[in-house]
Amino acid sequence: MTVTVNGELREVPDGLTVAGLLAYLQVPAERAAVEHNGRVLPRAEWDRTPVQPNDRFEIVQLVGGGQAERPGRSDAEFPHV
Repeated sequence: MTVTVNGELREVPDGLTVAGLLAYLQVPAERAAVEHNGRVLPRAEWDRTPVQPNDRFEIVQLVGGGQAERPGRSDAEFPHV
């Protein structure tokens, strides 16, 4: 199925939850924050929120020192916070 992750269309397997999507994208869940269809998704909901076709995700990966990175993006495209 097709979803949008950080502004890019991505093909992902059917049947994933948000937690499964992070694992599929190789994003360490313990250092991530997720916005799902315009809503910040609490970590407690990741395991029970299914990924649906055409969903939109913004995934921010926190890095030491408060710096944030978007998976698959360079620092030039996502400036330090």
